Amino acid sequence: MSNRKRTAVLATAAALAGSAVWMAAPAAMAEVVDVNYTCETPIGDKSAVSPIDIKGVKSGSGYKITMSWQKGVSSSPVELGAGSMKPSATIKLGGAENGTLNVTGSANQAAIPENTPIKINDLSGTYTPKKTGKVTFTAGVLTIKALGTTTTCTPTNTPGPSLTLDVTAASGGGGEDDSGGGELPQTGPEDSAVALGTLGGTVLLAGAAGVLWLTRRNQPR
Repeated sequence: MSNRKRTAVLATAAALAGSAVWMAAPAAMAEVVDVNYTCETPIGDKSAVSPIDIKGVKSGSGYKITMSWQKGVSSSPVELGAGSMKPSATIKLGGAENGTLNVTGSANQAAIPENTPIKINDLSGTYTPKKTGKVTFTAGVLTIKALGTTTTCTPTNTPGPSLTLDVTAASGGGGEDDSGGGELPQTGPEDSAVALGTLGGTVLLAGAAGVLWLTRRNQPR
């Protein structure tokens, strides 16, 4: 076989490997969802709409789940000094699992002027799959503690999931009652682990193609 034909065989094997790994990659969907919050504050009820983004990144045996607010919610009649406002929230789990995931974050690094929508820092928590299947993550209750007061913001528009992950329990049985970690999610551009998997599949198929070529070359003519 000429070098030109051998190169073509290897290129075809690489393309097939990439396609196979891509089709086998775990499914995930991420969507920014508008959440209509009604907030019970010390000075009365307030409402605000904020787009919510939830992302998942593999971390040990589970995932680091990060919840982001793209607009501020509620406000304070007095200035909130740096470090005086501490947020936390819950994320509702659905699909293969039920329950809630608690997410927390750092206090405000800069002062928040009075009567200004409060921008919530990103909140995060660790999720460890206990069952196999598709799990949804939906914005839950937001809690803001500041200056000795507590403000509770509850979604009132029944928002849809901001993130859906196709996970696998880590114990290896694949059953719905297993517990542990899961597969890598795809929440944006292709995850580096999938890129590595594609590379591994390419090397495997390229090696197989090389063996076939050598075998044919050594056969008596």
